[in-house]
Amino acid sequence: MGGGNGAKAASKRARADKNAKPAAKSQLKTNVAAMNVQCAVCKTPFLTTVRAAQLLQHAENKHSTTMEACFPEYQVPA
Repeated sequence: MGGGNGAKAASKRARADKNAKPAAKSQLKTNVAAMNVQCAVCKTPFLTTVRAAQLLQHAENKHSTTMEACFPEYQVPA
């Protein structure tokens, strides 16, 4: 007698697991590490790639002040 359907299914699963691609790596830790622009008033972090227009919008809408008051260390990327 043969191995039966259970053995065939188990070996098929084992082959599929062996050939499967590794799980996708999460981007969350990288994103958290890249948040190094911080509002001086409310301490909200922003990604390094944030644009000056977004920071200005945050300063005006959240704090009714200038961008320089909220982000004194921000340098416009060259």
